[in-house]
Amino acid sequence: MQNQPPKPPVVLAIGGHDPCGGAGVQADIESIGANGCHAASVITCLTVQDSCNVSQLIPTPADAITAQAQAVINDCPVSVIKIGLLGSLSAAEAVVSLLRDHPHPPVVFDPVLAAGGGSDLANGSLLQLLRRELLPLCSLVTPNTGEASRLTASGAGGMADDYGHALLGLGPQAALITGTHDRSTSSEVVNRLYQADRSPIVSVCPRLAGEFHGSGCTLAAAIAAAMACGEDIEAAVRRGLEYSWMSLLHGFRIGRCQSLPERLFKYPRQRPENDE
Repeated sequence: MQNQPPKPPVVLAIGGHDPCGGAGVQADIESIGANGCHAASVITCLTVQDSCNVSQLIPTPADAITAQAQAVINDCPVSVIKIGLLGSLSAAEAVVSLLRDHPHPPVVFDPVLAAGGGSDLANGSLLQLLRRELLPLCSLVTPNTGEASRLTASGAGGMADDYGHALLGLGPQAALITGTHDRSTSSEVVNRLYQADRSPIVSVCPRLAGEFHGSGCTLAAAIAAAMACGEDIEAAVRRGLEYSWMSLLHGFRIGRCQSLPERLFKYPRQRPENDE
C-alpha cells in the first residue's frame, strides 16, 4: 500500500466576499494555500466593491453563518480560525457564539473596520461587541494604527505602544499593530508585536510606493497558516510579514485604483538582491 501524502492543516477563514478578488475570503484562500494549508471558508457578507472602495454590504443571516461554520468543523480538523470582515452585529454575535462553542483552535482576527477608500464598515454597536466579547477569545489581533485607535476607543493621535497595551487589556493573547497606514515614517513601515509581560517586538521593512487592496487580509491569513503549520505567534508573525511584503512587492494593478498583492507564489520566495 502506497504511503499517502501528508494532509495540509485546515484554516477556517471567516469573512466577507470581495467581487474584485483583492481582499476578503478570496485573499485568505490564496494566502493560506501559498503558505502550505487548506482554506475552508465562511461568508459573513457579500459586498459591492472594487479596487477603489466599498459601496454596499449585504449581510449573511446569522443562522447561515453558523451553519456554514458547523458544516466545516463537523467534517474537518480545523487547526486555526482566521476572522476578517464581519459587516454586521448579528454576524459578530454568531461568530462569538461559534468561538465559545469551539474554544480550542487559535483565532487570528483582522479587524476590518473601514474600506481602503474610506467607507466605514463598523458602527458603534459592533465595535462595542468586538471589544467586550470577541477580542477576549482571540489569540492574535492584527489592526493597523487607525483600527487600533478605534478598537481601544483611544482617539486619533495616540502612540502605538499605548494602543498595544490597551488592546492586550481587552483580552487577546497578542496584538500586532501594523504601520502601513502610519505615514509619520515615510520610507519605512514599522510593525510592533505586543504580548503580555514581554517587550514589544519591532520589525521594519521598506515602504512600497502606492496603495494596496487586501494587504491586511493577506498578512493575517499568512500568519494563521503559519500557526496552523506549528509556528508559535512570534515565528508566525515573522513569516506572515515577510510573505505579505513580498506579495506587495510583486503586486499588480488590474483595476482603476489600488494594486492587488501577488499572493499565489509558494512561500518562501527570495527577495531580490537589491532589496536586501
